[in-house]
Amino acid sequence: MGEIMLKMFDKWQCSEVKVADLGLARYIGLDDRLVPHSFGITAGKKHVKKSLNVVERLVNKMMRTGQGKKKLGGKFIRGRGIPGNKLEIMNIVETAFQLIDDRTKTNPIQQLVAAIQNSSPREDVTRLKKGGVAYSESVDISPIRRLDEAIKNIALASFATSFDNPKKASEALAEEIMLAAKNDNKSYAVRRKDEIERIAKSSR
Repeated sequence: MGEIMLKMFDKWQCSEVKVADLGLARYIGLDDRLVPHSFGITAGKKHVKKSLNVVERLVNKMMRTGQGKKKLGGKFIRGRGIPGNKLEIMNIVETAFQLIDDRTKTNPIQQLVAAIQNSSPREDVTRLKKGGVAYSESVDISPIRRLDEAIKNIALASFATSFDNPKKASEALAEEIMLAAKNDNKSYAVRRKDEIERIAKSSR
């Protein structure tokens, strides 16, 4: 019997995806699996985030609720009425991937990785205090945080575009990934990265 080849959603292979950004390569999980769900086997374990499949990380990020850093962002996510429903989110992601496949004729996971690379900031600012005076200082961002920031903004953009709008979340997610993969400034995630790096550059 031949070796069984697992494909994401039984359609797309993860292991054939290439990561051009060497800083992110170790942290973008691309293990072949059938569904983006680890069923909690990594819960409570340290240093497992970098080995988690990147599609599952996108699904998990789209499940987040609450206001987070921005009240508006929290409003978008809560407004969908589905935080915590992983099956519903996985259906959204699968439909978005199928749209990307139909429009680009490429592996949508490769498109997602390209979108992450183009929307992950390399610099940010931190607040320091010296002699009673607080000021901002530019700092490099760790690879794992770069990845988190990129996935968060891609997920947020899909809800922002489809919130209070007839456009479906899956279509909005597909459009955001394709725009970010092309490094198009119409992408929310790309604009957000540029904004973070611009502020950091002014604080050098």
